[in-house]
Amino acid sequence: MIDHYRGLFEWQEWLENGLCWIIVQPLNEEITVDDLLRRLNGGRDPEHRVMEYPTEEALDELQPVFFVFEGAGTWGFLEFTYGMAPSGHTLVELSKESRVWMTTWHFKGGYTVLYAADGRIRARMGDFVFTEHIVEEGDRSILADLRIMLDGLDPQDYRGKQSAAFAFMEAATGMGLESEWLDVENAPVVILDNPDA
Repeated sequence: MIDHYRGLFEWQEWLENGLCWIIVQPLNEEITVDDLLRRLNGGRDPEHRVMEYPTEEALDELQPVFFVFEGAGTWGFLEFTYGMAPSGHTLVELSKESRVWMTTWHFKGGYTVLYAADGRIRARMGDFVFTEHIVEEGDRSILADLRIMLDGLDPQDYRGKQSAAFAFMEAATGMGLESEWLDVENAPVVILDNPDA
C-alpha cells in the first residue's frame, strides 16, 4: 500500500508541498456530510463551488479548499493547496460521534498524523518524517502500526514516510485516495471561511 501512495505522490508531486487529508467515520447514521462540513467550518455552512481547474484555481483562494470523497460509511476531505489543518477545537467537534484520522504537512513542515474520537484528540504524532525528531502525544498504541511502517523506511525517504501516513490511514479506515480523483476539471469543491477552523 505504501507503494501505491508513493506512485500517487510521484504523479501528483504538488501534493508534497502541502495538504491536509482527513477521514471521518461517523458512528451515528444520522450524521450527514453536510453536518461534518459545518463542523469543519465552525458551525456555518461552507461555500460550495465548481472550479474549472481546481488544482490551479484553488491557489488563488485565501481559505482552505477541499475535495470531498465518499467511501463506505466514511468521508474523506482533502485540503490540497496549503496544508491548512483545522484547529484542535475543530477536530474535537468533528470527532463527536465519529472517528477522525488526519495527516497534514505544508511548506513550513508540520508533518502530523492525528486520531480523534468521542470528542477528544486521542493520539498525535508530529514531525513523523524526521526519525530523530518524532513527537508523540496521547495513546501511543493507536499509532503503533504507523511507527512500524516508518521504522521500516530509510531515514531520508520522506516521500515514503508521507506515503506511509496515507497507507496507515487507509488500513485503519478502508478509505483510500486515488490519483485520478485529482485529475479533474469542472469539479465541485468546498471552501471554508471560518478563520478559527
